[in-house]
This record gives sequence, structure tokens and C-alpha cells, in this order.
Amino acid sequence: MAVSILHRVSGNGLAVAGVAVLLWFVGAIAGGPAAYETFASVMGSPIGIIVLIGISWAFFNHLMSGIRHLVLDVGAGFEVDRNNRWSTISILLGILLTVLFWAIILLAK
Repeated sequence: MAVSILHRVSGNGLAVAGVAVLLWFVGAIAGGPAAYETFASVMGSPIGIIVLIGISWAFFNHLMSGIRHLVLDVGAGFEVDRNNRWSTISILLGILLTVLFWAIILLAK
């Protein structure tokens, strides 16, 4: 049940926060150098980094949960033990992929 709730939360997070940041980014590019500088400074601040980490976690969690649901739609993994194991794995993979993604970004600087 937790994986289903997290799937919905991450999907809604992507739909609200992800689209809001994307639209702000596109608007900042269209608005010129000063607007883009404002966007970059806010997203480069600690709060902006937290927002971006949250959006990336929502993406990876939603992706892993979606792959799990795709496997279930095929008709595999309905056994209780296997379903519980893959539920836990999908949550952990979402966290692991987020950590790896940000480690690559931060180490590339």
C-alpha cells in the first residue's frame, strides 16, 4: 500500500512542482539574462537544491513504481511474497537512483 501512495504522491509532485519549475525555467530563458540569473540563483540556493532533489526523487520513484505496475499488468508478480519484495525494491531503487543522480551532478562540478 505504501508503494501505491508514494506513486500517487510522486506523480502529483511531478505534475505540480515539476511543471512549475519547468515553466519558470522556460519563462526565465525567454525573459532574458536577468530573469535567467534570478532563476539560477534561486535554484542554486539550498532551498532550490532541496526542491530539485525532491523533483528528481519524484521522477525516479514514479518511474520505478510504473515499471513495477507494468510488470503486474503483464500478469507477473502477483504472489504475495514476490509482490511485497518488488514493492520494497521499487521504493529503494527510487531512493538509490536519486542519490546516484545527485552524486554525479555534484561530483561533476
